Amino acid sequence: MSGTVLDVTGTMLRVDRAGWEAGIDAVAGATPGLVPVAKGNGYGFGLTNLAEQTTRMGADTIAVGTVFEIDPVREAFDGDIVVLTPWSEDFPATDPRVIPTVSRLGDLARLAAAGERRRVLVEVQTSMRRHGILPAELNVAAGYLRALDFAGWVIHLPLSGAAADEALGLAGTATNAHPGPLWLSHVTAAEAERIGERTGQPTRLRLGTKLWLGAPTTYGATSVVLDVHRVGKGERVGYRQKKAPGNGHLVVVAGGTAHGIALEAPTPAATWRQRATAVATGVTAASGRALSPFSIGGAKRRFIEPPHMQSSLVFVPAEVRPPQVGDEIGVTVRNTTYLPDEIVFD
Repeated sequence: MSGTVLDVTGTMLRVDRAGWEAGIDAVAGATPGLVPVAKGNGYGFGLTNLAEQTTRMGADTIAVGTVFEIDPVREAFDGDIVVLTPWSEDFPATDPRVIPTVSRLGDLARLAAAGERRRVLVEVQTSMRRHGILPAELNVAAGYLRALDFAGWVIHLPLSGAAADEALGLAGTATNAHPGPLWLSHVTAAEAERIGERTGQPTRLRLGTKLWLGAPTTYGATSVVLDVHRVGKGERVGYRQKKAPGNGHLVVVAGGTAHGIALEAPTPAATWRQRATAVATGVTAASGRALSPFSIGGAKRRFIEPPHMQSSLVFVPAEVRPPQVGDEIGVTVRNTTYLPDEIVFD
């Protein structure tokens, strides 16, 4: 295998363009007032690709997470750009295409006093308790809006609970303080329509995950096999010189922590079964027997040691035929943290 020349040496997100775009169009067609959200790693597809898709579907506005994501999106989209992170005094200079979200009463007062009639969205605090002006302070906030170009109220809801009922109540409070469009997250299109009818105000529905990741069969991650070595039980391998668990092969695969592969986050487990699974997974990892996200021979294989920045070491037992250098193998990733080396549209 030492003479193998690799055409590619990294990780890839392979996308069936026609299928992926059909899924996007289905969601967009069923969502009046859609505002696509392109933030972070671009849900694995990259910010520029999502901006291009926003242009293709004819949306007039896109939302980004932070000010640092404005420029990559601006290159491929010429409409309005909403920034979701709350405005602060180090926000870029006034740009007619960029709409900041103001989430603190003091900041709203400062912007009003500046006399620039800046276009703004104003966020209402919900039960998420993340950002937003308290509902009891919205009448005070409304007093500042006369000095600004008010684009509407933002209501960002939690994923669980009676989100639509909460949204309706907050929308009523906000629009009673000052009429304006309602920019909603985490309600359905039908619920947004009902809120608009009850308040008499236009609604905009911000979508990210459902829009970009709603057709999971149309995309998938792969990694290239970089090296394969035969190992015997008990042989020491890797940075940490762990013992091979048996006879088989050590497979070196492209993709590691730098790509967002095999990174963990707090579990959202809600049921006892889900919690028990999380505990069992943690015990397995602590014992050095953690499953990797890489699939070889029809099953996920175990890490020899924690993944490196750019590659991972996995063990394939002797009874399983090992892959060859240059082969692409499947890898399970979380699209919101995945940073592929290449995005390939088929």
